[in-house]
Amino acid sequence: MFWYKGKLIQGNILELEIDDPGLLYGATVFTTLRVYHQSLDSRLTNWQAHCDRLHSSIQNFGWQQPDWERLRNGAEKLILSFPVLRITIFPDGREWITGRLLPADLKQRQQNGIIAWLADAPQFERSLPTHKTGNYLPAWMALNQAKLSGMQEAILVDAAGNWLETSTGNLWGWRDGRWWTPPIDAGILPGVMRSQIIDWQQRYYQPVGEVIWDKDWVQELEAIAYSNSVVEVVPIHTVVSQNCTLAFDPLHKSLEQLTIIND
Repeated sequence: MFWYKGKLIQGNILELEIDDPGLLYGATVFTTLRVYHQSLDSRLTNWQAHCDRLHSSIQNFGWQQPDWERLRNGAEKLILSFPVLRITIFPDGREWITGRLLPADLKQRQQNGIIAWLADAPQFERSLPTHKTGNYLPAWMALNQAKLSGMQEAILVDAAGNWLETSTGNLWGWRDGRWWTPPIDAGILPGVMRSQIIDWQQRYYQPVGEVIWDKDWVQELEAIAYSNSVVEVVPIHTVVSQNCTLAFDPLHKSLEQLTIIND
């Protein structure tokens, strides 16, 4: 089942007009959130931050804002069956909400880490990278290429080869006694979980450093991970590229500073 335009629909078919810009051009914005304790008001769900990000993109694009009360009503109905919601907004304000389960192997990934592929080719660069739009084709292609090679994630890079983010989340790296992440102006998505982690580090540990991740800088990283609102934080123990393979410690003590945010 899913929610669309104020109605809970049983089934898996969404009908769109053939000239719908969301269908033709990926003209939508979306956010994906994990619902904790079946509550949109849980601190960990961070409902308002997800709505604020949608609102900001919609305002930036000059689109129509959705009926926020109706949108929340749809989300409230779906969280009874799903721990993960994907909320999509069309240019005319239509809302579309789908639900899904958490990845079956999430705990294993969090405990043991994953292998990531360095997607160092121009076709994998995301368009409008600071917004989460329906045109997610480059990231989707990179992730699928990684899976074809037996890996679980892809790391996207810019034209100079600097590491930006993964196909589904933000990057974190530990070196010089602190956590680092690429800056927003490098061309990455300002993830909701990224903001939570930065705030957590500021309050309880030390400020997160923001720096360009060039080819030389990443060589000195002791541990790396990626984050998003669904998987929280997942370590990356190996990064495979055309030229070399880099290994990192998926059990590094510093990773506790990232995962403790959900305690």
